[in-house]
Amino acid sequence: MKIVLFGATGNIGQRITAEALRRGHTVTGVVRDSEKVTSPDARVPLVQGDATDAESVARVARGADVIVSAVSPRPNPRGRAAPSLSAAARGLLAGARKANVKRLIVVGGAGSLEVAPGKRLMDAPGFPDAYKAEATEGADSLAVYRAEGAGVDWTFLSPAAEIGPGERTGKYRTTVDQFLTDAGGHSRISYEDYAVALVDELESAKHRGARFGVAY
Repeated sequence: MKIVLFGATGNIGQRITAEALRRGHTVTGVVRDSEKVTSPDARVPLVQGDATDAESVARVARGADVIVSAVSPRPNPRGRAAPSLSAAARGLLAGARKANVKRLIVVGGAGSLEVAPGKRLMDAPGFPDAYKAEATEGADSLAVYRAEGAGVDWTFLSPAAEIGPGERTGKYRTTVDQFLTDAGGHSRISYEDYAVALVDELESAKHRGARFGVAY
């Protein structure tokens, strides 16, 4: 499968790249500063592109089987401002249509998952103020996919509340819109197992036109 991956050099993007290559897929990485970053793998060429620009998305995605977006809602280490995830959602959807790429998988956030019917994690007491803007970006982008995603088989994959470097176990649980915790009340997953779940979805396409979440 030919994958075009936006945000290929980020923490999650690097793990998605490794997992996809492990399974025999080919990956082209798309970054905003192609001359200032190094590919996470010698087999992965980097091209410059902008997820918020439909023409740019179409240019880099033509001939691909799937677009994967691991675009971060945070400024990059070189001082580039964070892109709007809603603008990226619109750019990716329009660009996919222009390039005739039917499949789009998006790295989402946990804040919009529900801790109770109709009550999002990001609105619950105690949700850290430092992450509210980021959570709002993710929730707003999910709303764009749901409202404007017709004609593209999009999937929005929410991680657990805690995600970071760890072991690749190949094990995880899935949810639709409900916030998942383990028996001890923790919600976590490694970058590596999040990437496993994303590539599993890429191959199985079980959640077309929908959001789902993963956690241990």
